[in-house]
Amino acid sequence: MSFGGHSDPAQQRPGARPSPPPAMPYQSPPPAVSSAPAPQYVQPQAYPQSLSSPAAPVYGSVLAQRADHQDSVAYGTYMPPAPQIAVPALPVPSAKGRHASVWAFGVLGFALLGLIAYFVWALGPAASVIGMLLALVPLTIVFFGVFFIDRWEPEPKSLVAFAIAWGAIASVGIALLVDLGLTLLVGQRTGDLSAVLQAPIVEESAKGLGVFLVFLMARRAFDGPIDGIVYGALVGAGFAFTENIQYFAVSLIEGGTSDLTFTFVLRGLMSPFAHAMFTSVTGFAMGLAARRGASAGRAAGYGAIGLVGAMTLHALWNGSSMIGNFFVLYLVLQVPLFVGFIIAIILLRKEESRLTFARLSDYATAGWFTPQEVGMLATPTGRRVGLRWAASLRGDRRPIMRGFIKDATTLATVRQRIITGRDPLAAQDEQALLLRTHAARDALLAV
Repeated sequence: MSFGGHSDPAQQRPGARPSPPPAMPYQSPPPAVSSAPAPQYVQPQAYPQSLSSPAAPVYGSVLAQRADHQDSVAYGTYMPPAPQIAVPALPVPSAKGRHASVWAFGVLGFALLGLIAYFVWALGPAASVIGMLLALVPLTIVFFGVFFIDRWEPEPKSLVAFAIAWGAIASVGIALLVDLGLTLLVGQRTGDLSAVLQAPIVEESAKGLGVFLVFLMARRAFDGPIDGIVYGALVGAGFAFTENIQYFAVSLIEGGTSDLTFTFVLRGLMSPFAHAMFTSVTGFAMGLAARRGASAGRAAGYGAIGLVGAMTLHALWNGSSMIGNFFVLYLVLQVPLFVGFIIAIILLRKEESRLTFARLSDYATAGWFTPQEVGMLATPTGRRVGLRWAASLRGDRRPIMRGFIKDATTLATVRQRIITGRDPLAAQDEQALLLRTHAARDALLAV
């Protein structure tokens, strides 16, 4: 896959930046000398006495009273040192174009009320609650899987929440409305037709729309295929959560505990990643478009191609439950597909590491990092070694090292956006991140 960029990294160096620090090895800076004045004390003084007022210090509150004072002794007042000059806060990259819209959450909130009313009306409150509790199990499994994929460069929390909410609320709502509309137009359809044709087309289109909305709302947080897979998997996980509530509740109502157990094992334990895997194909395609700096129109075109793949996988999955022995097809077809999906994720993670290494090497050429630092920041092994080293420093400086790694990784993605020319705020973010990484290095090397 091609990631773009010029052959000469020097042509893409930032035009204006703070002076680069010297390459390692570094000289540890001398300990800072405090400029705060020493505490001063006022000599005790005698307080006037009278019949109604004993000799004692005057306190503004009973809670400020000294426990060891004597009535006949006046104590001095402690004068705290003058405040030191505050260190200016480090700049942060712009948050514009990196978060979900508040209005989007508001619309989803209203839709959620309607969805809750539907479940209570159709399934009853008790069965709905039991279904929801059981549906949390596969959702948790998928979430931890996505968290593992997203560790290299975590996505903003608001976008993670929006992706799950869109899948759980909007996608399900769209699917229900389309199903109701088709029923009114053409009447009842056979279960096989709905499962193999209607469900893949309608559900994957609704979920793919959520991934595309993330692209539109937070273009600056949608950097490549891994990001697309993460957003697609989260949307799919949200959809599966709400769909599982319905399946589990219906199984409990119609077949009791035995049917519920069978359905839970089949959907919750054997195939928790199914919907996440389908929609991640759509997200992967949009991520490729994002990596190439595509416009919204071109990203929609890429997404449409990915959507065909998602529909195909979805139809194949649903069809395997109707053709032959499901468990045999599960072992010979679905398991290999899932293994292939994991292998693809691993290869994409390696590509992300390679790209981070290449972009940080551009800054090493300009003098911002040493080659050793690039290896520490841009490889999984280097990060583990760096964190162990930071833990051995005075005061355990792993939090500083984690911030250093995070800012350097973000800097690499900003550099890629500069190369593709798709982010007008990238130069501003670059300056902020260069200052932050420089400060983190100084903090790690301080005495």
